[in-house]
Amino acid sequence: MKPAYKHCVAAAALALLGLSAGAQTPPPGAVGPGPGSMMQGQQRPMMQEHMARMQQRAAQRQARLKQILQLTPAQEGAWNAWVASRQPATLQRPDPAEFARLTTPERIDRMRALRATRAAEMDRRGEATKTFYAALAPAQQKAFDALQLERRSRPGGGHRGFGHHRG
Repeated sequence: MKPAYKHCVAAAALALLGLSAGAQTPPPGAVGPGPGSMMQGQQRPMMQEHMARMQQRAAQRQARLKQILQLTPAQEGAWNAWVASRQPATLQRPDPAEFARLTTPERIDRMRALRATRAAEMDRRGEATKTFYAALAPAQQKAFDALQLERRSRPGGGHRGFGHHRG
């Protein structure tokens, strides 16, 4: 592989890691079916349980990564900033009732704005990862790269790559 291609692959893997490292916690009240649903009372505890498991797995992955990287005291600040950047942003979900009142062109505009917000969040996480990566020694960078690729290539692990759809 050419070095420039390796960097692009590594950057893409790290950007996608941002999607999988932290679960996006929906704002309060946005979880579960709408008002009047009989399942609402059952959905909320299940969703909270699921989110707690995801956060626990993310913490375990971070602890494993930190152990493998063997960070120096001088790198702790960069680590803490990177871990903080991994916390899910509170992205506002569209209100279904409001969304239903919009015209098709208005819905398209709303979805474009939402997509731009999500892209900005991914960019923020990507830049935070690049900053942390720059603080690592070459051997640590190699370990970081290997762990991210390992996670992506594991069957059933991580997010599916582009062009891989569930069928």
